[in-house]
Amino acid sequence: MSMMPAIPRGRKVQPREAIPPLENSDRLTQPEFHRRYEAMPEGVKTELIGGVVHIPSSVKRPHCRPQFILINWLGMYENETPGVEGLDNTTFILSGSSEPQPDGALIITDGNTYVNEEDFLVGSPELLAEISSSSESIDLHAERDNYERAGVKEYIVVAVRMKRVYWWIRKGKKFVDLAAGADGIYRSETFPGLWLDPAAFVKLDSRRVMAVLRKGLASPEHAVFVQKLSQGKARS
Repeated sequence: MSMMPAIPRGRKVQPREAIPPLENSDRLTQPEFHRRYEAMPEGVKTELIGGVVHIPSSVKRPHCRPQFILINWLGMYENETPGVEGLDNTTFILSGSSEPQPDGALIITDGNTYVNEEDFLVGSPELLAEISSSSESIDLHAERDNYERAGVKEYIVVAVRMKRVYWWIRKGKKFVDLAAGADGIYRSETFPGLWLDPAAFVKLDSRRVMAVLRKGLASPEHAVFVQKLSQGKARS
């Protein structure tokens, strides 16, 4: 029978440090949030927005269907634009008080972000997107302000219940509304050729969404952008 080694007299056993779980509305720094987040069960989505912890509710179809279209839309643009990278539900370390996990992102390779030693993306991505089915009050206000402060260039919110797409672009240090064209189409300034029909998106008309994007990908401005990327001249 094996025996446990005796503990020397006078020596106290130090208990392992208990890492507190994250709770909704906790106010934490990014390093402390990250420490606790790493100790959370696998698959739990939690964000730090302006120093405040947000734990979203379970994800239902009204969120999942438009998110599927969003990721396909970003993915098609990535496929036709060497030098950019699309991302799905990726954690970004934006600042000392911000660690969000947006539904979608588009970045320029070797642009404003880099991968740290833990494989997390650090810095301000060029474009972030959120599908907002029950979190409009966060995505349209606290999240928007958070991304504005962090230097994100473009931010899209698909407000499902409101049946509206919001698209902001950076002018100086502030976000301003991106104006749609006379045809109702949004055209990204950071990613030429990234075109979106907002009316089709809120109707979940994925065929129309992709058809409009294909027109953008065939535009002269997209060809010029791809050429600049290949020459390393489009990095911001």
